[in-house]
Amino acid sequence: MLTLYNTMSRQKEPFVPLHPGEIRMYVCGPTVYNYIHIGNARSAIAFDTIRRYFEYRGYHVTYVSNFTDVDDKIINAAHETGEAPLDLAQRFIDAFMEDTTALGIEPATAHPRASQMIPDIIDFVQDLIAKGYAYAVDGDVYYRARKFKHYGELSHQNVDELEEGASQHITQEELAKKEDPIDFALWKAAKPGEISWDSPWGKGRPGWHIECSVMSTQLLGDTFDIHGGGQDLEFPHHENEIAQSEAKTGKQFVRYWMHNGFVTIGEDDEKMSKSLGNFITVHDILKTVDPQVLRFFMAGTQYRMPIRYSEANLKNAENSLNRLKIARENLVYRRENAAAGVDPKITEQLKTLKDRFITAMDDDVNVQNGLTVLFDLAKSLNEYANEDTVKRESLDDLLNLYDAWLQIFGVVFADQTNLDADIDALVKARDAARAAKDFAKSDKIRDQLAAQGIILEDTPQGTRWRRK
Repeated sequence: MLTLYNTMSRQKEPFVPLHPGEIRMYVCGPTVYNYIHIGNARSAIAFDTIRRYFEYRGYHVTYVSNFTDVDDKIINAAHETGEAPLDLAQRFIDAFMEDTTALGIEPATAHPRASQMIPDIIDFVQDLIAKGYAYAVDGDVYYRARKFKHYGELSHQNVDELEEGASQHITQEELAKKEDPIDFALWKAAKPGEISWDSPWGKGRPGWHIECSVMSTQLLGDTFDIHGGGQDLEFPHHENEIAQSEAKTGKQFVRYWMHNGFVTIGEDDEKMSKSLGNFITVHDILKTVDPQVLRFFMAGTQYRMPIRYSEANLKNAENSLNRLKIARENLVYRRENAAAGVDPKITEQLKTLKDRFITAMDDDVNVQNGLTVLFDLAKSLNEYANEDTVKRESLDDLLNLYDAWLQIFGVVFADQTNLDADIDALVKARDAARAAKDFAKSDKIRDQLAAQGIILEDTPQGTRWRRK
């Protein structure tokens, strides 16, 4: 049975979707004022991996991930560059799509933007005012957090403690406007020169939290299955989403809350973030690191666990990925001389491995245990590749399952034998030279291939090659 850790209950729960066979999930996307760093990428990769596993298990997944394209950070960055805020946001949306495509992240079913849903946001805020959950002051609109009786339950915080903390972190001007220090902004009055929209309260723009309540419920319904995001979004962002949404609809907002762990850096495991200035952008790292290696490094840790970023850990991921690649190449090489038929031993192996993999991954998408089974499958590929006779249908069954599991982790290996006709020709020329006992020529070709990073392996079935 598939179980997920629900942040709301702080325990694993059996996963039962609202509609059989269908999963509706929303994952908070980036505020697009800069290139994403690998901490941002961790969330995108973690939930893409989760989505892929759901699809592997046969669910139809509607996956929504937003872009916050209206925000103080965007306005400030646009002021520095001289761009219009929405133009700057579009530039970094394009960069996000480029970087995530390189990392093998599937596009969301929908990528809504806050700026495209202003009328819906205004309607949502008006509804909260009408219900007594919000109030307008000098062009701003605030939410009465204390009026929502479940406020603080997601982050497991006491409202009185939140009040004390809020009083210390807001300006006197804002404190004077609010009825209660823990109240939060739904709509912000525009400052001179800022991007703004007309509203019943004057020119302004939406607060951060209201955007996701509107976008998620508009596209997925008043209640949906899964809401995801980084651990740092539990409070206040997700807490405020719940308060807004359930006050408006009177229904449960989200059934399962999932939060991914941080990426840390350095020996003291400091959280990577733009605010701390210790971040590495995906845009920069992909100039020197194979995107598939970065993806595999990130996808190989269970989503709730932290990941320590280091050159050594990246190298370990690269070595592991290479082992998986070679195992596939070894078996693909045997296609040429495979016999027709099915090997019952392989059929039984695959059944056992499938059961183990699903058991591992059904446990809150435990990718570490899932990868253990994947490497056992890689071992089976290597062993079968070394047998004197291989059966074509069993060979294809091994490869199909292997590819399906690799794709969950965002890994796709092309058949190398179809990629480089020139290398294949040189290998055949070397084989011909060896057969003619022209060893000087065969050695010269080997050296030529080695200079291109090509390793030759002489096997009972002939010479095969792979990249270093």
